[in-house]
Amino acid sequence: MKALELISEEIPPLTHTDTGEKALRWMDEFKVSHLPVLKNGNFVGVISESDILDKLNLEDTLDKLFDHLPRPYVFENAHIYEVLAKISEHKLSVLPVLDAEEKYLGCTSIHHLITLIANTGSIKESGGIIVLEVNEIDYSMAQIAQIVEGNNAKILSSYIMSPSDSSKLEVTLKINKIELGSIIRTFERYDYVIKASFQKSEGDDDVQFRYDALMNYLNL
Repeated sequence: MKALELISEEIPPLTHTDTGEKALRWMDEFKVSHLPVLKNGNFVGVISESDILDKLNLEDTLDKLFDHLPRPYVFENAHIYEVLAKISEHKLSVLPVLDAEEKYLGCTSIHHLITLIANTGSIKESGGIIVLEVNEIDYSMAQIAQIVEGNNAKILSSYIMSPSDSSKLEVTLKINKIELGSIIRTFERYDYVIKASFQKSEGDDDVQFRYDALMNYLNL
């Protein structure tokens, strides 16, 4: 998915003539701690709740309160991975999206992204999860998929983490089977380390319950 497709219509930008008081009120209303600021329709920067709270007179306009604002953003054709990386780098709750001429198009929020990822990453699908630990040099998704498919199952989604202080990878697999015993045993025969597994027994809705609880929390 590209950044243009990730824009949330729910979060409006502030203008340079808005007050710090209004900015805080909007942040509370939209459950974010950052908002984009425009001046004459042009993107000026991103303002944070903590920066506003450091000011004494919140009735002043933003252009009086701030001489300069940070300008983190992504272009409209940026991949969702780049969007997530930028949000993580700058610790943002909201990230502006600009076109090639740096015209403001809208913004996306971490809440909106989590909801999209949950709906597109097969999290809601029935199945189980296996977390593998493999040496980086030995990693082969082709072999991993072959093991899973050899047990009449499919990988619905996968995620790889690579700790900076380690030569090992942590590979998380969402699989379309509830009972993972045979798949785990096959991985073990191929000398894979199983760091964790999460599977539902018949009638156990724990995974769905946890997902629903997360979504309810985010919507508070």
